[in-house]
Amino acid sequence: MEFLVEFQVDVPKGTPESDVAGRERAEAASAADLAREGHLVRIWKPQVASGGGRAVGLYRADSEAQLASLLGALPLNDWMRVAVTRLDPHPSDPTRTSASMGQLPDPRLTPIYRLDAPSETHSISARPCRVVAALCR
Repeated sequence: MEFLVEFQVDVPKGTPESDVAGRERAEAASAADLAREGHLVRIWKPQVASGGGRAVGLYRADSEAQLASLLGALPLNDWMRVAVTRLDPHPSDPTRTSASMGQLPDPRLTPIYRLDAPSETHSISARPCRVVAALCR
């Protein structure tokens, strides 16, 4: 299953900068682990006027419960507001076509003919010499 996850990080006032920096380093390491495990597919920082603390990520998990567990284990979890939207495949999604899924379209076979020049022993003839596969366009 895929999920769109929106994060808003609000650091509590009075939090020492060293604590913030430590959690941010731990968060980056956790994100790298989630990506390596195939759970975090992409993450973006939206361009918003208010700046700071926002991120949008594309996650994969077996269930909503697994995703909640993954997000709950993040080092910044105590400071985050999270909105999760489950994503279902769309019939017009370009990644659902056979060509983009690593499959080639069925070939269209076209016969090719060779004309032999006349000689003293042969007359002109048209005979198939080979078949060329051309991809459908």
